[in-house]
Amino acid sequence: MPPNVEVRRSARRRRTVSAYREGDKTIVLLPSSLSQAEEEYEIARILERLEGRERRRRAPEADEDLLDRAMGLSRRYLNGRARPSSVRWVDNQRSRWGSCTPDDRTIRISSMLKQMPSWVVDYVLIHELAHLLEPGHNAAFWNLVAAYPKTERARGYLEGVAAAANLGTAEDFHSGEPAEIDFGATG
Repeated sequence: MPPNVEVRRSARRRRTVSAYREGDKTIVLLPSSLSQAEEEYEIARILERLEGRERRRRAPEADEDLLDRAMGLSRRYLNGRARPSSVRWVDNQRSRWGSCTPDDRTIRISSMLKQMPSWVVDYVLIHELAHLLEPGHNAAFWNLVAAYPKTERARGYLEGVAAAANLGTAEDFHSGEPAEIDFGATG
């Protein structure tokens, strides 16, 4: 067992094992009824899960990577015509999946999408890139978005996420109409 791990056993704890960081120390909470072999197994398992969760949090796609990804999507589906000046992840966008300011060519993508499939993120990027060419949601805009082959699938996915979280429809979420959103702490 690593030296920076403190194990705390509890007679009240029956089945659950949990762990958290306290400074540079990891605290593992276990039921006191576990055998030595079970305890070792559970400690190894929970430390691995904790490290995986922290690794995912530490390694989000950088804004430069997101810009490169958007430029690649523009080349592939919009003939390279949509050229954003910046594309970045934002944490303060809680009522939209993404937003675009055509005047300064900036795109912001909600960090809520980081845990979603890449094809859903690509759809949101295409949607916002299309706004650089067509600001409104008119027929010309939707024709641009339709160039992405997983548009309908991604829209359905986002509508399902919104419905599950009681957020309304994908259109409501994108348009910025008020929605109560609280996904709480991830992990």
